Amino acid sequence: MNRFDEESLKHYKVSNMDPSNPRTMRPAFSDDDLVAALVPPVTVVLEGRSICQRISLHKHSSYHSLARALRQMFVDIPDSSNETNLDLDLDLSNAIPGYLIAYEDIENDLLLVGDLNWKDFVRVAKRIRILPVKAKSRKHNKE
Repeated sequence: MNRFDEESLKHYKVSNMDPSNPRTMRPAFSDDDLVAALVPPVTVVLEGRSICQRISLHKHSSYHSLARALRQMFVDIPDSSNETNLDLDLDLSNAIPGYLIAYEDIENDLLLVGDLNWKDFVRVAKRIRILPVKAKSRKHNKE
């Protein structure tokens, strides 16, 4: 029977208290490590910029947290005293003024962020796209 030495046991936790049986040994990963391995960071693309950002959605707990992170990435706030007031009213519709936040899912469909509950969104989102809101233009015909 194979026995593990103490040094190799440091990286494993014993699930059934039998270190002589390798089938009962499991790697000691934290929940964050496991989630990070299963949910890779997504690319964040701000339309009109050539450089993309990456964000780990599993590190955020809600759409509000995501909105705050996107604002910090793309919007410069010169006066930090207003930051607390902005944070209370912050959501995905105003995280980046003049832009709409959408995402590409695993089937390459482009959807609005916020249409799914948070956990489902984290599971299916593969890219966040920040698109400019086009102003409505009216053509005035002069006759």
